[in-house]
Amino acid sequence: MRKYINAEAMQHAMKLAQMGATVQQINSKMCYVTFDLKEDIKLEYVYNINSKEKYFLERIKPYPLPIKVFDSEEDLIDIIQIDLEQFKSAINSHNLSDFIKINKRLNKTIKKFEDLFLYYNVPTIEMDIIMEEISKIEEEIDKTKEISKRIYFKKDPENL
Repeated sequence: MRKYINAEAMQHAMKLAQMGATVQQINSKMCYVTFDLKEDIKLEYVYNINSKEKYFLERIKPYPLPIKVFDSEEDLIDIIQIDLEQFKSAINSHNLSDFIKINKRLNKTIKKFEDLFLYYNVPTIEMDIIMEEISKIEEEIDKTKEISKRIYFKKDPENL
């Protein structure tokens, strides 16, 4: 099985190199982590440990979110623990399903925007309108933060 995977990787690398890519194949270990929070809500992650001892973490469920690269296993586990605590707390919220729905919709919107950019020559005026609408959403998030009660204090938000 290992020989087959290595052969497949070599074939992919060759095709990508023919397309102009520089390909580095890194021996690594992929780890998949699942927490059952509620009967219909799972918290799932995938992380990769590469030969340079770097850890790339991504949340898969309840919605996808690349988190970051960590220098140590301890830092990676600390972030998963904080995330788990936050989601366990959020389960008690009557807005959790709406929050997850909005987040999934935002992810879908990002993909639609990328498709718009990659498939069409978009007029500048339309880009300006989209940017203005994004600014309105960001303002609403900031306003909502100001009027909402903070419930988690072990870590400060990164983007607020």
